Amino acid sequence: MSQEKNHGVIIRSRSGFYTVRTPSGEVTCQMRGRLKEERLNTSLVAVGDKVTISVLPDGSGVIESILPREKEFFRMAPTARGEFKQIMLANPDQVVLVFACASPAPSFRMLDRFLVITEKQQIPVIVVANKTDLIGQDAAKALFSVYPELGYRVIFTSAKEETGIDELKRVLIGKVSALSGPSGVGKSSLLNRIQPKLGLKIGTVKEFTQKGRHTTVVRELLPLDDGGFVADMPGLRTLSLWDTQPEELDGYFPELRDLVTDCQFSNCSHISEPGCAVKKAVESGKVNPQRYESYVRLRLGDS
Repeated sequence: MSQEKNHGVIIRSRSGFYTVRTPSGEVTCQMRGRLKEERLNTSLVAVGDKVTISVLPDGSGVIESILPREKEFFRMAPTARGEFKQIMLANPDQVVLVFACASPAPSFRMLDRFLVITEKQQIPVIVVANKTDLIGQDAAKALFSVYPELGYRVIFTSAKEETGIDELKRVLIGKVSALSGPSGVGKSSLLNRIQPKLGLKIGTVKEFTQKGRHTTVVRELLPLDDGGFVADMPGLRTLSLWDTQPEELDGYFPELRDLVTDCQFSNCSHISEPGCAVKKAVESGKVNPQRYESYVRLRLGDS
């Protein structure tokens, strides 16, 4: 009996079972054995992957092939066997970073670290400054003012006052978005404003991390009623830059990358060398000192 073949997107992953959304419905699949043998130093299959499946007579499915990824949102980790690239989300259109204006106070060093990661992985990013009701719109815009100046889009929201919700909803519709942010910033509340009970479902997605390379993860792409998907990214806070060479770091700060050619030394670290164009730009006010401090801390390996 011939098996029906179909194309789809993995929308959920747990313990070796994958929910694949196809034009004819969702199918719970496992990987073909030969594909498992191809695993090297990266996640072979991930939520967001476009796949080809065979549908079995009992309605379950088998993943036959994984289509090439257009983008990967990943984290690198050192293991006993060398580098391992864990794909957190395949084929994302954008990363949405949610921070609160207060309660908790925003950690701009954490935000800058995340922006470096998205710059390196060449994924568009949107910053959401939530809880504007706690400090007011003007103060919120002043607090995050450096980021629009650098070309990053910042959306100012308040789930409590329902401000900025329509703008945030518009940027999510029709896109596959990786959603992240520290605990307590109001991600679930925002999502519930966009689509009732969506935030509640996000809150049930858990990640259990074990020592070493292996991680048991439940990840899910949650569909939006008006089109598009959002994926919660638990664990983004643990992303490290250990795989980023110190000398390439300035290239991931938009305000620094065009200054480095004017430094006296080609291998300038922009910390202690004479004739440094970056330090001069900081002194003149051209480069924000807070952002420069983030660069220095990252360059020195101080998280």
